[in-house]
Amino acid sequence: MAETKTGSQRKPVLPLLASSPHIAAPVNSRMLMGNMLIALTPVSIFSVVIFGLPVLLNIIVAVAAAVGGEVLFRLATRQDIRARDLSAGVTGLLLALVIPPSLPLWMTALGALFAVIMAKEFFGGLGANVFNPALAGRAFLLMSFPSAMTTWHIPQESFPLALTDATSGASYLGTLKTGVEVAVPYPEMVKEMFFGYHAGSAGETSAILILAAFVYLLATKTIDWRAPVSMILTVFVAGFLLGFDPLLAVLSGGALFGAVYMTTDYVTSPLPLWGKVIFGAGAGLITILIRKFGTYPEGVCYSILIMNCAVPFLNKLLPRKYGYVPKKATPSQKATAGGSK
Repeated sequence: MAETKTGSQRKPVLPLLASSPHIAAPVNSRMLMGNMLIALTPVSIFSVVIFGLPVLLNIIVAVAAAVGGEVLFRLATRQDIRARDLSAGVTGLLLALVIPPSLPLWMTALGALFAVIMAKEFFGGLGANVFNPALAGRAFLLMSFPSAMTTWHIPQESFPLALTDATSGASYLGTLKTGVEVAVPYPEMVKEMFFGYHAGSAGETSAILILAAFVYLLATKTIDWRAPVSMILTVFVAGFLLGFDPLLAVLSGGALFGAVYMTTDYVTSPLPLWGKVIFGAGAGLITILIRKFGTYPEGVCYSILIMNCAVPFLNKLLPRKYGYVPKKATPSQKATAGGSK
């Protein structure tokens, strides 16, 4: 312990203690969340174009409820307001994109409030939550309102921004789950899944836009590639082994969306590099198992939430060292090593 002189006395200087992170960098959470919002923008615009104005209203309500709910909660508990970090806005937008396009607005608001208050603030706020807030909000809505959360709509062919009720229809994933033969030819079905013109959650339909967002997030070093790639490869292989068409297993449902936007969450994913691989593989495997043996046709939401529980274990099992510098041999040690040869 260092000491300082004050007159004739020596006073100990206590070491500076602070919580992580200890490495100063120009990148902060606001910049990372900003990149995430940029990556979500094309997907959001596309969902509004093909499903109509109800999606836009759901996005507005979800973001407003998430940001407003967080602000009110932190004011009520006498905490600093952290709306500037954009995390609540990202949570609201993610939630709006993983629900049916025309979910009633009050349900959307309720899910957003649950996401930011119950799944994040009750655990201590940003950086302390165990579960992905947006997926926790979706799981809450699915358990509370299963009928509304499993009602899908066929994209509108004309007047996409008209405030009209879209035609109800089954998603490809639901059809494949029931074993009913799809009337659409296989090449056409793959094409529709790739470009996004089919029934499903608001932001999960367009594979090409999600992949483009993945490239952008990698280029800006916002996310790591290991968890999403591991999840998609596992969905492909496990889907094939359990009797699914592996390409459709990847393109249908929320596999791509969950891999790119949810498994890469900083707070609820592992820190070790191999931990990220295991995390993604586990999410992919559980997704396929739920699709095969579960009641609901989709399993991405619950698979990632289940793997969120394993994150503390993965962090301890595969610890990542920070600030480690290999020790250099002293001249005497080098001489001893040379003489022993």
